[in-house]
Amino acid sequence: MKKALATLTKFTAALVLAAVVISCNKEQPKTAVSATDKKTELIVFVNSDSLLNNYEYFKTIKDKFQAKSKKAQTDLTSKGTAFQREVAAYQQSAANLSAEQRAATEERLARKQQELAAFNQNAGNALASEEAAENEKLYNKVSDFLKKHAKTKGYKMVLTYSKANPTVLFADESLDVTKEVVSGLNDEYKKENK
Repeated sequence: MKKALATLTKFTAALVLAAVVISCNKEQPKTAVSATDKKTELIVFVNSDSLLNNYEYFKTIKDKFQAKSKKAQTDLTSKGTAFQREVAAYQQSAANLSAEQRAATEERLARKQQELAAFNQNAGNALASEEAAENEKLYNKVSDFLKKHAKTKGYKMVLTYSKANPTVLFADESLDVTKEVVSGLNDEYKKENK
């Protein structure tokens, strides 16, 4: 389940990275600006690490998946412990059982072991499926917001920056719009939850 959470974080970061590299509104800004000012208004970047760390929606789904992962791990551990107790009890009493009773018990324990493995796989698949759906919602929320925000601000392109995957090697800090994007995303998220 920890693997699923790590996958969520990596997959979400990849989705957000993809979402922030968008081009918007092909019209020139309506205000008169110098050529240098046009460049800074047309292309900006968002630090995806900061975005994920500060976006309340992402924090909510991350916490939700951590809780679900922990519950699934607890369930699996509980079922595994019960199975191990059954196996230990069988091993202690095997000498006193007839060959037919041993065979029947071993067959039952083998089925239980398979059921336990299937439970683990099904829980992991269900969590991964839900995770993929949440990642798509996250991608859409960020992408839709950035399209509106870029159009409002006159940005032609929003790039992304991440320490883990630095597609932008250098950018002047004046081009960093992460705080305003996070603020806008969080405001929208608060409105949705009222």
